[in-house]
Amino acid sequence: MKKKLKILAIDDDFINLKLISSMLKKNIYIDSIVEATNGLDALNLLKSELGINLILLDIKMPIMDGIEFLINLQSMAEFNKLPVIVLTTDETRKNEAFENGAFDFLVKPIRDQELSAKIKKVIDLF
Repeated sequence: MKKKLKILAIDDDFINLKLISSMLKKNIYIDSIVEATNGLDALNLLKSELGINLILLDIKMPIMDGIEFLINLQSMAEFNKLPVIVLTTDETRKNEAFENGAFDFLVKPIRDQELSAKIKKVIDLF
């Protein structure tokens, strides 16, 4: 059995966050899920939650959006290698996400199979 992942899911929409979490809970490669509702809270969680292996990130959020989060993450040596999968309705920001360190990209609405395939790519890194 490969390593089980601890995932940080970041989305300002409560329903989206719960939907993503319920999809993740069905995945046998997921150990635990930590949730944040904006990029700033997520950066703070990274400092206090040990062992996060993967980040699922919405782009459009208040306080600190996903691109701003990616820029900040890249400047943090201890976290800048964490894979980030961007989940968003705004496909026009795909290039911007990749330019700022995103590992992969999914357009909402997210399908369970697509998310599982992206997670498998991350697991294969370990």
